Amino acid sequence: MRFASLGSGSEGNALVVQAGKTIVLMDCGFTLSDTCMRLARLGLTPDCLNGIVVTHEHSDHIAGVARLARKYSIPIWLTHGTFHAQSKLFSSVPKLTKIDSHCPFTINGLLVQPFPVPHDAVEPAQYTFSDGAKRLGVLTDIGCSTPHIEAMLSGCDALVLECNHDTALLANSDYPISLKQRVGGRFGHLSNADAAALLARLDCSRLQHIVAAHLSRKNNTPELAVYALSKALNCNPEWIAVAGQGEGLAWRKIV
Repeated sequence: MRFASLGSGSEGNALVVQAGKTIVLMDCGFTLSDTCMRLARLGLTPDCLNGIVVTHEHSDHIAGVARLARKYSIPIWLTHGTFHAQSKLFSSVPKLTKIDSHCPFTINGLLVQPFPVPHDAVEPAQYTFSDGAKRLGVLTDIGCSTPHIEAMLSGCDALVLECNHDTALLANSDYPISLKQRVGGRFGHLSNADAAALLARLDCSRLQHIVAAHLSRKNNTPELAVYALSKALNCNPEWIAVAGQGEGLAWRKIV
């Protein structure tokens, strides 16, 4: 099992997971041409994809989903709320399944477990992915943690975790007060400190990979995110990876 990021941040997000011959995309916030270019960087083409799972309806996560799915006849899975929030966008997609955010489903040999999260969207979800032996957890676009989230992510073999902003940088940024309150609020995005505190509460005994994701270009730096997570894990900062906006993240194998 392996995973990679096509790009992570407010300008577009997409994560790819592969288990055997099954390849699944989580979100796609890029144009069709950009998505193809980013997939090619990983040695993939769109017709390799067996499915797309969607987290929520914000444009940096869904801008390219429907067009990619229509052009290459790729099935989509998303919550009822996400569908209704963008029903016009998804109405012409030929293969679409509405899911319960508490119920697992399979895409070929890949087990996908959604779970609900607090974010300012209609029915947002995040996911874990498993091939039956190893498990990848992904958590971005949440304002605060919950016991259920932590139960879902404990014991993962790899984890992609939002480190959206540094609290001090956000407080002193040129964002209007309303946007600062949204980003830092209970339905916004995790700060470095929030992510580190969440990570410290998880069972990380199996963890092979930890990736900081969805970093703000204005209100964070990779160095600050890496420092926060490495302190929580008491590990060498070099062990922490960062999924960037432009370059994404190269393949990481879970063994």
